[in-house]
Amino acid sequence: MIVIPTIELQKGHCVTLNRGRLDEPELWHVDPVQRAVEFAAAGAEWLHLTDLDAASGDGSNEAIIEEIILKVGIPCQLAGGYRTLDHVAAGLDKGAGRIVIGSAAVRDPDFVKEAAKLHPDQIVLSIDVYQGHVVVNGWRDATVFEPVNFAREFEGAPLAAIVVTDIDAYAGDSDGSVGLISMVADAVRSPVIASGIVRSLDDISRLKYVRNIAGALVGHALFSKMFELEEAIAIARRDPEERWPT
Repeated sequence: MIVIPTIELQKGHCVTLNRGRLDEPELWHVDPVQRAVEFAAAGAEWLHLTDLDAASGDGSNEAIIEEIILKVGIPCQLAGGYRTLDHVAAGLDKGAGRIVIGSAAVRDPDFVKEAAKLHPDQIVLSIDVYQGHVVVNGWRDATVFEPVNFAREFEGAPLAAIVVTDIDAYAGDSDGSVGLISMVADAVRSPVIASGIVRSLDDISRLKYVRNIAGALVGHALFSKMFELEEAIAIARRDPEERWPT
């Protein structure tokens, strides 16, 4: 399993969201490009960048993201507002290693499947789960879909991975159990990336031994100095042949 540092960008700043609320971000007074370079220097193999403005349809952080891609020297997966095949292709052309698609997958599953066919092993499906159901539009709108059944809808597509966010854990409404993540990981063939449940090094230790977990997204815990990235990487690292290929 690998630890994937996460940088969420809003209006040019690094932020983390309180219960997914775009209007109440926690602002971190750091330079996003410098922080990305620091993550790479600390041993990160991948970097996850979320453009919250693009996701909400209120501008973008494209220039910062392009600068990060140029400077970090490691592959980046980009999330936020990818709704068309042209936009996906443009992101990859600018140097992204992978494109993450979330809410658009609920509205148009065929879009994700077609993107994966055109760009095999470069598309990541993102599934946000709250109280047992998939939610969309920044966690605001619940759907009727259960996470396992929804994930299985994409089984034939050559996805790079599936990101599963446990919103109950992310929002502090649960103890960060790996139950939801492991349930989805058991049900699909695509590698699963856990999101929303890492608050401590103990969480990394637990995830490391869950079958089919390829990685864990970690954002707030790193920005708030709950632990250092080097510590998390050391705990998560397995034998070289088991590591998620780049």
